[in-house]
Amino acid sequence: MPSMIFKTLTALALVAGGSSAAFAQSAAQPSPNAIADTAVMGPVDLAQATPSPAPDAAKSYGPTPDELRLLAKAARMSQSVFAKDFYMTVGLGAGMVPSYEGSNQYVFFPAPVVQGSYKGYNFGARGPGLFVDLIKDPVLPKVEYIAGPVIRARIERNNRIRDAVVKRLGSRPIAVETGATGGVKINRIFNRFDSLTFQADAVFDISGAHSGAIVTPQVSYNRLLGTKGVVNISASADLVDGDFADYYFSVDAAGSAASGLPRYRAGGGLKSIGTSALVGFDLSGNALDGGWGVFVLGSYSRLQGDIADSPIVAIRGDADQFFGGMGVTYTF
Repeated sequence: MPSMIFKTLTALALVAGGSSAAFAQSAAQPSPNAIADTAVMGPVDLAQATPSPAPDAAKSYGPTPDELRLLAKAARMSQSVFAKDFYMTVGLGAGMVPSYEGSNQYVFFPAPVVQGSYKGYNFGARGPGLFVDLIKDPVLPKVEYIAGPVIRARIERNNRIRDAVVKRLGSRPIAVETGATGGVKINRIFNRFDSLTFQADAVFDISGAHSGAIVTPQVSYNRLLGTKGVVNISASADLVDGDFADYYFSVDAAGSAASGLPRYRAGGGLKSIGTSALVGFDLSGNALDGGWGVFVLGSYSRLQGDIADSPIVAIRGDADQFFGGMGVTYTF
């Protein structure tokens, strides 16, 4: 499966759970005495309540209108799905993807979406795989840190190859890759509900398929649309070693004889650069209560260097790679 799909699903993970949780935390910033104030006030409508006029114009007593609105938000937050120790978003996305990385023929591709948190430990999908963030950050930090393990499967050139010539080169066994992810997330860049994340995955094959390594740095900007939705924009790159490049993009003597393509030996380096955009909406208009959501996404990447010069790309395919899709999610 093309690596840009892994990056697209990373963006999905942001909208499926983490971004909504970030809003849920940012929306509740009560004063240190907020709980006590609420208990004293009793079961009133905090959104509509206003303080009584003070007898002395130079003084005011009780919470201000702005504080009352903040208390109302805190009350709603206490009932939010994201206030629980465990919450999860599951869903299904689907779209059109290249039949192999570098192909100019496209196939329909369904993919699951998983994102959640358990007692402050976040987890989510990495393509057909999983990552876990083992760092628990404090509530409402300006800076969050990300670090944890990643495991995933790479189904590149394993099946669904539409090009008859490339198919003669033979299929590739599924690779199992494991490694780590790490990064930093800076909150409240332009307002209370946005963030900028710098992150990188580093994985290597443990199955003996390509026996190579891949490093994927990424920067993404996430902005919430109130409680209704989210916008995420990201840019990323893939760097691979010679074993990976040779396994997927070289043409040896036997492959040349079977396919008619010229012999070629691909070297490692920068494999691709790309960008993606995603827009998601909560169908109830309030992401804090969980439930159903929808998303639309698109991505573009361009293959580079020896990878772009490979005969399976330069002769039989295209260095420009596109993906477009949509899906539904459910948060509980």
